Amino acid sequence: MNHESSPSDGKPLVLQFDDNRLLSSLFGRHDEFLARIEKQLGVSLSSRGNRVAIVGPDRSAAAASRALNELYGRLKRGHSVDTGEVDAAVRLAVHDIGAGDVSDGADRGRVAIQTRRRLIVARSAAQAAYVGALESYDLVFAEGPAGTGKTYLAVGVAVSMMLRGQVDRIILSRPAVEAGERLGFLPGDVREKVDPYLRPLYDALHDMLPAEVVAKKLENGEIEIAPLAFMRGRTLSNAFVILDEAQNCTVGQMKMFLTRLGENSRMVVTGDISQIDLPPGVMSGMVDALRVLYGIEGMGTITFTDADVVRHPLVTKIVRAYDAHGKVPLALKPAGERSE
Repeated sequence: MNHESSPSDGKPLVLQFDDNRLLSSLFGRHDEFLARIEKQLGVSLSSRGNRVAIVGPDRSAAAASRALNELYGRLKRGHSVDTGEVDAAVRLAVHDIGAGDVSDGADRGRVAIQTRRRLIVARSAAQAAYVGALESYDLVFAEGPAGTGKTYLAVGVAVSMMLRGQVDRIILSRPAVEAGERLGFLPGDVREKVDPYLRPLYDALHDMLPAEVVAKKLENGEIEIAPLAFMRGRTLSNAFVILDEAQNCTVGQMKMFLTRLGENSRMVVTGDISQIDLPPGVMSGMVDALRVLYGIEGMGTITFTDADVVRHPLVTKIVRAYDAHGKVPLALKPAGERSE
């Protein structure tokens, strides 16, 4: 257990950790993780032995303390720490301090998804709310920029629910070659035509299940990856169904997809309404559905922002730069708010 002394009369806030063996992983090579926290929070961190002294504004120092405590707790639970985890800990600490949670965060477990190959941990408050919505609602819409984990987390929850026996099948779909799914000009059979457009879904599956398991489940139909057009006329029961890149569905395609929902099934619709590739004048089915279905009982809606981007820090700056030039106007709920 780590110990914390509160600052007084301008003295630094001091953390003391009880397991010296974990400190090299906590601090990073050449203290790179401490330097990363310093840069993000505007504080000064100095380590001596098993102690870290934090100097800076009260809220920033409290956030740094909380982030270090959470990372230390992660190491004690046998998990690794990398730059992504450091950024996530800082992001969540800032959110929690801003929300009035002034606990030290020691040994606080984050929302996590257990799959065969890895433990996937929510890296922002919106991601944590999203995972909660995926576990609670039969229909969830997730809208926001690239890099926020919309599809990856949905696939993770789908795999976890299959492993727990809560669903029999996972069905992953997305519009192929824009929204019209014009595949005829591509060489090869149907699978060869659509696979390049479904590759992100395959990548997510292989991140969570051994390759031989993915291959077997694809072969026996327990996992199905198909373009949106293949959903027409079907009733999807006992399944976890994900529609990715949904901003490129037409209104008719979205209505068709949503009405496939069968008994004991869940649906997730993900997309980024700032990246619509439909022809001019054609309404996005995702935009339309979010307006038509707003507030409907049994549906959860999560809105991600650039603050939730968990890829390279440059991705966040890129998203913000594009947003500065305007985004498709749409009244959505703030991140984490769900329909009741």
